[in-house]
Amino acid sequence: MQLLAMLTMLIDHVGLVFFSGQEVWRIIGRIAFPLYVYALVQGYIHTSSRRRYMFRLGFIALLSQIPYQLAINPLGLNVVVSLLAGVIILRLLDYSDSQILSFGIITIASLIMEMFPFDYGAYGLMLILIFRYSPAQWLVPWHLMLNMLFLVLNGWDLQLWSVLPTMFIAYGPTLWKRIESFRVPSWLWRSFYPLHMLLLALIQLWR
Repeated sequence: MQLLAMLTMLIDHVGLVFFSGQEVWRIIGRIAFPLYVYALVQGYIHTSSRRRYMFRLGFIALLSQIPYQLAINPLGLNVVVSLLAGVIILRLLDYSDSQILSFGIITIASLIMEMFPFDYGAYGLMLILIFRYSPAQWLVPWHLMLNMLFLVLNGWDLQLWSVLPTMFIAYGPTLWKRIESFRVPSWLWRSFYPLHMLLLALIQLWR
C-alpha cells in the first residue's frame, strides 16, 4: 500500500508540474490521497503515542512546505498540513462527549480549511472522518457521496477516480493483505514527501 501511495503521488505531481495538459497523470494520481488517508487513520488508531505521531507529521509538513511552494503552489499549504489538521480534529473528537460539540468542531475546522489554502480543504477532513468512523461496508458509498458533493461545489470531476482505491480497501481484504505484506522502510515512507517535493522544486528552479 505504501509503495502504491508513493508511486501514484509521484505520478500525480510529475504530471502537475511537467505535463499539466495531460489528464491521465492526474487520474492516476487520484489513487494516492485515499491511500494516505487510510494509512493516516490506521497509524492514528494503532500508534503507541499520538503526541509523537502528530509531531512526526508536523515535522514532515514543515520540511515539505517550502519545496511544495516552489514546485506546486506558491501560496498553498502542503497536503501533510491537511493530514496533520485532520489528526488534530480526530484528537479533539476523542475528547468530546457531546454530539453537538463534535459537530461544532467539524464545522469550524471545515470552514477554516476552506478559508485558508489547505491542500484538499474540507474535502480532506471529511475523507479522514469517513475512514475513521465509517463501517467498511459504507466506505465506498460515503466516499462516492463526498466526491459528488465536491463535483457540484467545486467541479472536481477528476476526484471521482479517487473512489477506486477505497473500493479495494473496503471490498478486497484478501488482496489488501498481500499488498500490505510488502513493507516500505520507515525512513523512506516518512521522507518521501519532502524529498520528492524538494527534487521537483530544484528542477523547477533549474528549468
